[in-house]
Amino acid sequence: MDRAAKSELVNTLHDVFDNTSVVVVAHYSGMTVSQMTDFRSRIKAVGGEVKVAKNRLAKIALKDTEVSGIEDLFKGPTCIAYADDPVAVPKIAVEYAKENDKLVILGGAMGSTVLDVNAVKSLASLPSLDELRAKLIGLLNAPATKVVRTIKEPSAKLVRVLQAKVSAG
Repeated sequence: MDRAAKSELVNTLHDVFDNTSVVVVAHYSGMTVSQMTDFRSRIKAVGGEVKVAKNRLAKIALKDTEVSGIEDLFKGPTCIAYADDPVAVPKIAVEYAKENDKLVILGGAMGSTVLDVNAVKSLASLPSLDELRAKLIGLLNAPATKVVRTIKEPSAKLVRVLQAKVSAG
């Protein structure tokens, strides 16, 4: 990798560390290319991305960011997974780590908060942003449905009474 490419990677990583809501750092030693591709595609499916970078370059990119506290995690073969949804990436990473013991979650960061392994697992157990939106929409729709049913019910009763009168009469 030439100097310009390294500089570009550091700038890209700096933007990632500065602008994403969650970053998960993991060791990937021993993973095959197909396993890493599978992991990347799962993360990409939830709007995230996985990057593998030299630790030295990642540490340079961490400087002057909120997440500079995760610098100690960059030892050995590390990769970072990140996204704007604060729950989706940890959820996928924890699920994948359960399936594949070669992916070892080291920790991460959410905003300026440094996360250890247990915090990443706790974050993964929360409902995702889409799940929360679906629940909220369900809660908002429930009263409207009840109002419509309540308004409709008296006329339905009236129709049944009239039908019974017509049938009897």
